Amino acid sequence: MDICTAILAINPSAQVSVNGEDLDQITWHDGTAVISKSDIQAKQAELKTAYDAKEYQRKRAEEYPSVADQLDDLYHNGIDGWKATIKITKDKYPKG
Repeated sequence: MDICTAILAINPSAQVSVNGEDLDQITWHDGTAVISKSDIQAKQAELKTAYDAKEYQRKRAEEYPSVADQLDDLYHNGIDGWKATIKITKDKYPKG
């Protein structure tokens, strides 16, 4: 996760600018309290772990049929048919 995302996760009202991804190139604006480099790095690691843990959700979203196709499936095959269609993707990308 990038530096600004980590900073804003710690302090949503922070006013900062960052030159690239260099923790030594953070400029704090408008009286924003400085957040330590170690706290920013810890938050980056935490956010990456949370992002990685939801990879299955992103993969499922790409493979699920469109809403229109799911509604058509429901109409033609009922709820059990629709569940069977969705289960294929859920089984392919199980939760963590």
